[in-house]
Amino acid sequence: MLALSEIRDYIESLGMAEMVYSGKMDNKPKHCVGVYNRDARYPPRECVGTESSYQIKPISILIHWDKKQRDTEEKACELYLALKGKENFEIGSTKIQFIQMLQNEPVDVATDEEGIYEFVIELDFYYKV
Repeated sequence: MLALSEIRDYIESLGMAEMVYSGKMDNKPKHCVGVYNRDARYPPRECVGTESSYQIKPISILIHWDKKQRDTEEKACELYLALKGKENFEIGSTKIQFIQMLQNEPVDVATDEEGIYEFVIELDFYYKV
């Protein structure tokens, strides 16, 4: 299985944020990126007569950036483009076949209670088992 923490480490390795976290974080600092399991209701991948050769890891990435909407959107687009079209690479010991983006661009989800703009990228990691 592909762990959320492994995806967090991969996103962190891209070097686009001062802090990358997974799971809940209280009092998020500016310029951070959160990686979450997305609530996708996929049935177990089972083939008739054999096991599936791949699985899907549904992920949401929250870009929590700045009080300037433009700066936040630019950072979200930069991360989106770094992930879009990625295929045939490894995260840890897991072979990633490809990443499927679920929207054509990052989604603006307005501001948090401190006025920091946030964008979300939803994607699926297809990986070999």
